[in-house]
Amino acid sequence: MRLMTLSLALALSLATGASATEAYTKVYINGRATPVYFNDGDSFKPAAGPFKGSQSRLAGFNTLESFGPVHSWGGWTETEMWVIAKMATKHAQKGVWHCETDAKKDGYGRLLMHCKDLAKSHILNGLAQVMTVDKQPGDPELVAAQAEAVKYRRGMWAHGVPSYIISSLHSASEGGGKDGKTYNRLVSSIDGHSEKMIHTDDYPECERVCRVGKRLTASAFPAVAAALRAIDGLSGLSDDDVYRYTDEFLSFGSATSAREDTAAIDKTLKAINDASAIQTDEKSDSCHVYVDFRRRFGGDKAVCLR
Repeated sequence: MRLMTLSLALALSLATGASATEAYTKVYINGRATPVYFNDGDSFKPAAGPFKGSQSRLAGFNTLESFGPVHSWGGWTETEMWVIAKMATKHAQKGVWHCETDAKKDGYGRLLMHCKDLAKSHILNGLAQVMTVDKQPGDPELVAAQAEAVKYRRGMWAHGVPSYIISSLHSASEGGGKDGKTYNRLVSSIDGHSEKMIHTDDYPECERVCRVGKRLTASAFPAVAAALRAIDGLSGLSDDDVYRYTDEFLSFGSATSAREDTAAIDKTLKAINDASAIQTDEKSDSCHVYVDFRRRFGGDKAVCLR
């Protein structure tokens, strides 16, 4: 029996280009039990079945980058957050999960998988955040799970909760996307929606790039808060939401996380800003170390990743 087990492991390794020592995890893909290899917490490659060998991206959530120490916010160092990224990979490898796919692919050509049980487990433990690739909020159940993780400061939230996390960082020197534009993706810690920050900056390798938020000054807060709370239905607006909506309006042109009340909030903030520029201080939110994707692995990887 042991020889058969070793032979199967070797066969699976050869089939996927993995080493015989790599661990495989049981994942039910469209109801079929399938061995997969997790290379990080939110992607894997099936080693059998109809999707054998297809690099797969797990949709609806995002784990921290595991290729090196690049993330930081609050009281975390890059190295500490790298450990959390590695913990997410191990957490995924040790479970048994259930995924569905309609064989559609993302912009990088990866097969999209929806693994609700893994997503929720990651998020509840603070090993991942809810993420969509557009302005729509994430799955309500996952958003609620994240709110719980934030409340109890689990995992990545233990030493601070940024408004937006830089999930991907690009330099203009990379040439931009299909439309030629370069952007950094920012993901809301409230509902998981994404914002694209279009820019023309060239980042030197290993530069630490931070998202700078706009926080109302103490003197400006009372007038802005009063104006927002005068909007029908918003009399109980929290101080945190006043700060958040103002930051989003000034940063993105709209208080995107407000949802149903967005138009009224945007109109009010625009009127205040047009009358007298809203007074704010700059606040470092989350940071990400830049490394071109071609320098993230192998013997020629960037010095800051070694």
